[in-house]
Amino acid sequence: MSRTGNYIFDLDANVTRTRVSYKNRYGITIAADLYLPQDFDASRQHPAILVGSPYGGVKEQGAGIYAQNLAERGFVTLTFDPSFNGDSSGTPRHLSSPDLFAEDFHAAVDYLGTRPFVDRERIGGIGMCGSGGFLLSAAGVDRRIKAVATIVMYDIARVQSKGWKDTQTQDERNAILDAVAEQRYADFEGGQPTLTPRGAPVGFDENTDPIAREFGEFYSTPRGYHWNSLTQFTTTSSMSMMNFELLTHIKSVSPRPILLVTGEHAHSRYFSEDAYELAAEPKELHSVPDAGHVDLYDKTDLIPFDKLEEFFTKNLA
Repeated sequence: MSRTGNYIFDLDANVTRTRVSYKNRYGITIAADLYLPQDFDASRQHPAILVGSPYGGVKEQGAGIYAQNLAERGFVTLTFDPSFNGDSSGTPRHLSSPDLFAEDFHAAVDYLGTRPFVDRERIGGIGMCGSGGFLLSAAGVDRRIKAVATIVMYDIARVQSKGWKDTQTQDERNAILDAVAEQRYADFEGGQPTLTPRGAPVGFDENTDPIAREFGEFYSTPRGYHWNSLTQFTTTSSMSMMNFELLTHIKSVSPRPILLVTGEHAHSRYFSEDAYELAAEPKELHSVPDAGHVDLYDKTDLIPFDKLEEFFTKNLA
């Protein structure tokens, strides 16, 4: 096995990984990794799966683990850095946008569907954490995505608009919007946008908020650290998130199947449960025993790869 480029996992001898790039419809250059089985036959057309990283993550982390494992099982897989983040282009850096992040999934389909060794009628997608919401949004209007799986999904737009478990009052929402509006003036005059605090604290202990500590234990330690993954976004990005509902067209994914994977103990579990209720058939909610949220980023003994292989083999046949 070989670890290069500060990937948080070893490259398995049974796959090849190639760095590729392509443009989305905004002209932003997307940096991506293409994974192929070692004995890949490029003369045939194969099913393909695109994999989106957790919100604030990059392709060298958990998404790459999923892409590699599914490539070992015979799929063409692609994982990518979102626009304005990681190795992808776009300024200002670390901007977040629901439309752009959904577009990144569309652009990944554009790329895969134009490879001669990919059957464009057999392209599926995986969205981890925040990208689960962006993938569901993209799939609601992009019928080229034939099967959708989410992993401990987050609806980032819902959290920012309504607060954790929808507890934010209108007055609290207005106060956030007023602060963001003032920040827009400051960014405009200063020429450099302010970033939010880290979503994954660098320093944490038993007194740290449990959710923040869970993210810190991954992103801020050797377990999952990558210099391109700041877990920060421009502060003013929240305004567009608060004005955008990701799951408006989730019923339109049907009759294409949705698999919502969550952890038995995941703090994000309610997002998957609510998405399951909103979605039309065929759909499945799969809970991984004894797993929390971040456990399903990188703990390969818990990640249900057999379940994912079965789902995509059946639905990308």
